[in-house]
Amino acid sequence: MKFQCSACGLRINAKHFKQAGLVNPKLTSICDLCIQRGEVPENFANIAVKVFAQCLLFTFVGKDEDNGNTSFLVAKNDLRKRYEAFIQDYDGNELAQQQLSAHDFNQAVIDSETGQTGFIPSSELTFAENLSRLGLNVDFKLNEVDYIDRERIRAKYHYRCQYCGRRGRSVDHKDPVSLSHNNDFDNLILSCTECNRIKSNMPYKLFVSLNNEIPEVNHKLVKYENALATLKGEFEERRRELAAKMHLKGVVNDPELNQMRKQNKKLQDAIDSLESDYNDLRSLREQHFMTGWKLAQVNAKEDII
Repeated sequence: MKFQCSACGLRINAKHFKQAGLVNPKLTSICDLCIQRGEVPENFANIAVKVFAQCLLFTFVGKDEDNGNTSFLVAKNDLRKRYEAFIQDYDGNELAQQQLSAHDFNQAVIDSETGQTGFIPSSELTFAENLSRLGLNVDFKLNEVDYIDRERIRAKYHYRCQYCGRRGRSVDHKDPVSLSHNNDFDNLILSCTECNRIKSNMPYKLFVSLNNEIPEVNHKLVKYENALATLKGEFEERRRELAAKMHLKGVVNDPELNQMRKQNKKLQDAIDSLESDYNDLRSLREQHFMTGWKLAQVNAKEDII
């Protein structure tokens, strides 16, 4: 959920408006960046935050009535969008949050907004590049597994993904390296590229638990992969044979060559159809993991913001 700050005008995650209270949390009319800048919540109204606070029985810190003033510190809408995207990148990046405190990050944004750094985050740059331009350093390359250890893992598991059973070469950290910084051999396992991407920063136990719910799906994925590999291998062999015969005959149109083309077309149609079914199943499997991960994250939150 997002609120618009009544001071800077940025529309950012509601957690930036939430503070601890003696009994219940407080919601402020302005974001934590503006409070850190020196603005006072009591000087600003924010009807959306006020109503939401009342709904949750939270304390609201701000003016009760809006005087109609809509001028914001970040006046231009396109600039607000650039800051909003940059802050959202930080909010969703656990690795950055581990190495860079919210206070330091906020200060860098404040210095940018007030023109002290002379740089505004850009959507054309990566998150890491924007951080660097603002003088913030985050190490996004904590994966220090060397080539020999990677090959040992691949050989140990016979180049098979230990999650779905398909062929794989990706050395995966059971406990995500971005969270544990653990590159020890017993924290490493082999996966396919797809499982590695889906798992991402998901806790190992949760990923395995969700994976254990769909053994038949994983079994079918292996069958699809094997069938596609066989069909594609046959197609490539026939394609090479056709090219060789065209070269020997020295012609393009020939009854024998045309018959070979028809057979290859049927084989390609079968590959396309099987690949479509395969991709549909892969998509459903990914949705299964994403839904389970999102539900686990929602359950871990104490409040709805």
